[in-house]
Amino acid sequence: MGFSWETRSAASTPAQSAPVPTPAGTAWRPRSGARARSRALAARGVHPELVGVMALAGVLNLWALSRNGWANQYYSAAVRSMSSSWHDFLFASLDRGGVMTVDKPPLALWVQALSVRVFGYHPLSVLVPQALMGVASVALVYDLVRRRFGRVGGLVAGLALALTPITVAISRHNNPDALLVLCCVAAVWCAVRALEGGRTRWLVAAGVCVGLGFETKMLVALVVMPGIAAAWLWISPAGRGRLHALRQLLAGGAAMLLVGGAWPLLVELTPASARPWISGTSDNRVLSLIFEYNGVGRVDGQAGGPGGGGGNMFGGTPGPLRLLNSALGGQAGWLLGFAAVGGLAILAASRLRRSDPRSGWLLVIGGAALVSAVLFSAASGILHPYYVSLLAPFVAALTGAGAAQLVGAGRGWRVAAVLAAAAGVAVEIAVRNQYPGQLPWLVPVLLALAVPAALVLLLIGARRVRVVALAVLAGALLLAPSVWAFDTLGYATSGTFPAGGPASAESAGGGPFGSPGGFGAGARAFGGGATGATPRLFGPAGGASEAAPPAAGAGPAGAPAGATGGGAPGGGSAGGGPAGAGGLGFGGAPGAATGAGGGPGAGGGPFGGGGASLQTALSYAAEHGGGTVAVSSQSVASSAIVEDDANVAGIGGFSGRESDVSVAWLAQKVGAGKIRWVLDEQQGGAAERRGAGLAGQRGAGPPGDTRAGARAAMAAVARECVAVALPESSSAGATGGGAQAGTLYDCSGRADQLARAGA
Repeated sequence: MGFSWETRSAASTPAQSAPVPTPAGTAWRPRSGARARSRALAARGVHPELVGVMALAGVLNLWALSRNGWANQYYSAAVRSMSSSWHDFLFASLDRGGVMTVDKPPLALWVQALSVRVFGYHPLSVLVPQALMGVASVALVYDLVRRRFGRVGGLVAGLALALTPITVAISRHNNPDALLVLCCVAAVWCAVRALEGGRTRWLVAAGVCVGLGFETKMLVALVVMPGIAAAWLWISPAGRGRLHALRQLLAGGAAMLLVGGAWPLLVELTPASARPWISGTSDNRVLSLIFEYNGVGRVDGQAGGPGGGGGNMFGGTPGPLRLLNSALGGQAGWLLGFAAVGGLAILAASRLRRSDPRSGWLLVIGGAALVSAVLFSAASGILHPYYVSLLAPFVAALTGAGAAQLVGAGRGWRVAAVLAAAAGVAVEIAVRNQYPGQLPWLVPVLLALAVPAALVLLLIGARRVRVVALAVLAGALLLAPSVWAFDTLGYATSGTFPAGGPASAESAGGGPFGSPGGFGAGARAFGGGATGATPRLFGPAGGASEAAPPAAGAGPAGAPAGATGGGAPGGGSAGGGPAGAGGLGFGGAPGAATGAGGGPGAGGGPFGGGGASLQTALSYAAEHGGGTVAVSSQSVASSAIVEDDANVAGIGGFSGRESDVSVAWLAQKVGAGKIRWVLDEQQGGAAERRGAGLAGQRGAGPPGDTRAGARAAMAAVARECVAVALPESSSAGATGGGAQAGTLYDCSGRADQLARAGA
C-alpha cells in the first residue's frame, strides 16, 4: 500500500514525536546522548492532557457513587465477613462462620476488605477503591500508547477507555473486573517497557501482574500472555541469542506462576476441615474452581449454565458478530471498526519487521485484543455482558495508536484513514441499530462529521489539516460512547450484572439475553435498576428519579435507602423486578427487602426462597443459644449479612445449585460447631424432603440443570435433625411448608447421625 514509516505524531516537539526505528540487530540498545536525556525528561514531565483525561475518568467513576449502594451484595457480604476475621479474609469466606467461600479468588475482595477495615463498613469504602482502579487503568492506557505513538495517540486512547460505557459501569461497581482490567493493562504496559530495553525485570513485572490478575479472576487473566510471548520471541535481540530471550520469558512465566499460584496452593495445602468449602465446586477443590467452574465451564458451557438451553442467555448467540449485538455492542463495541482498521494499517506499515518498534507493541496489544475478542465471540458458556470490559482497554489502545498513525500523508495512510473512517461509522451505526429509539441523532451527525473528515484525509496532505480532520473524526466516533458513559451516572449501577448506558436502553435493546426485550427487559431487571424511560434510583418503578441520600436506619452504615434492592439475586427492593411490581425475578430477599410482587414466584424463584422465614429463623436461633443458620443459597444469605451482619451461611453455592456439598462435610461442620441450624427455605417442607424425590421443588434450576447443590445435605437434615416449630407470627405456613415458608432444623448433637446418613 506504500505506507511510509517516516510519520510523526501530532506532537509539536521532537521529544514528543513518534520514534524512528533503529537498525536491525540494535532494537534493544538503550538510547544515549543529549537527545535521549531530553526525551527522558520530557517523558517524566506532567502532561496536561493526561491530567485532563484522568480527571474525566475520576468524575465518571466517582460522581454520585453512593447511589449504587452495596452494588453486588454477594461480594459486599463477603467483604463484611472478611473485614472482621483474618481467617475469613484469607479464604474469602462469604459468611463470618467460615463455612463457604465466594466463587472467585480473593484479591479484589482483599482490597475492599482492607479499605473497610480502615474506613468502616460503608458502600463508599467498598466502591471508591474500584473507581480509583478505573482511573489508574486509563492512565496506563494513555502511557502505553504515548510511549510508542506520541501524546496525541495517548490522549485518544485514554479518552476512548474513560468513555467506554462498560468501563464506567465496572469502575462504579464491586465486581472483580475493575481490578482484573487494571492488572492486565499493567501487564501489557510492563511488557512494552521490556521490549523497549530488553530488561528481564520488566518482563518479570509483567508476569507478576498477570499473576495478580489470576488471583483476581483466574484463567481469563491469561488472555494477555499469547501476545506478550509472541512479541518477546519475535523481537528478540540478535546479539544475545534466542536462548537468552527464552530464559527471560521463562523468568516472567515463573513470576506469573509464583504469584498466581500462591493462594490456590495455600487452599490445597490447608485441610478441608480447617477452611471453608470452595464455592462452585462439587469436590471442594480449588483446582475444580479454576479449571471447571471458572474455566472450561465459562467457555464451553457447564451443567445448568445459561448455555445449556442453546445459546448464551446473557451474551447472545456465539458468532463472529456477537460483539456488536444488543447485549455487548453498546457496552464496548462502538470503536471496534476504527480500532480494527487502525491496527491492520499499522500491521501493513510495519510488516512486523524486527527493527520496527511498532511490531512488538502491536503483537502485545493486538494479541491481547484478538484473543479477548475471539474468546468472547466463541464462548458458549456463561458470558455476562460486563466481561467485555477486559476487551475495552486494548480496543482503546488500538484506537489511539491508529489515530496517531493515520495522520501520515502518504498514499497508503490516506487510503487507510478513509477505510478506518468508513469502518468506524459502519460499526457505530450497526451497534446503534441494536437499540431502537436510542441516539436517534447519531447517524446524521456521524455522516455530517465523518464524511467531510474522510474526504480531507483522502485528498489533502498537509499535516496540520490532517490532524484537525482526524480530531473531528475521533470526536464524532466518541460521541455515542460518551453519551452512554454519562448516562450511566443517572441511575444506580447496582446488582449482579453491571451495565453502562441509559437505563431505558436495556428495555429497548434486549439486555442480557441478546434479543430485543430480553428477559424482564434487560440486565437491570436482575439488579433492581430501572428499565423504563425514567431511571428508578432505589425506589418504586416509575417513581422518583433522584438518588436517595444516605440515612440512618436505611441500611448498614447508612447505606442509601433501599440499597438492599441492588444486591445479588435474592436481594430485591420493592419495585423494578423483571416480572412484577417489585423484588427480583430471581429470588426474594430476606425480610423487608422483598417487595410485593417480586417477579416469578412473588418473592421466590430459582435463586432462593422467601424472605420472612429467614428473619424468623435468625431471631429464633439468637434466642435459643445462637449459632450459624445454614441455607441453600449464598445469594439469600448475602442479603442478611449485608443488612444485619447475620450469622447465616449459604451451603449450596451462589444460587443453591453450584456447590454439591456432601452430607459428610455437613456432618463435620455440625460436629465442629460451625453450623447448628439449617433452614430448608424451599417449598414443600419436611414431608417432601425426607425421601429422595426432590424434583419440582422451588429453587430447582432451569430445564436441563442437573446440579444437585445442597439437595442431598438438606434431605439428610430433614431425616436426621429436629424440626423446630417457629412462632405463628412468622410467614404464613412457616411450619407447614407454604409457598413462602421454610422449615428450621436444629442439628445440635446430630453430627453422628448425619455422618452415618452420608456414609
